[in-house]
Amino acid sequence: MINNIDYESLRRDLLDYFGSVTPLFPMAIIDVSYIEQASYSELIYVAINNGFDISCYHIIEKSKKLTRDFE
Repeated sequence: MINNIDYESLRRDLLDYFGSVTPLFPMAIIDVSYIEQASYSELIYVAINNGFDISCYHIIEKSKKLTRDFE
């Protein structure tokens, strides 16, 4: 598991991604079922293999963000 990743946002975006193609490719429903139950490491694997930028899902701690804003 990678720390500081918003896994639920990543899961939601992967579900949207695979769910959007199910009308064209009914077999994609299998991918949707897999994503719903995938572990965190499996989510990362699927996301990277489908071209997702994992850095977009990094959580920035509020205290660090505030410090950066005032520097």
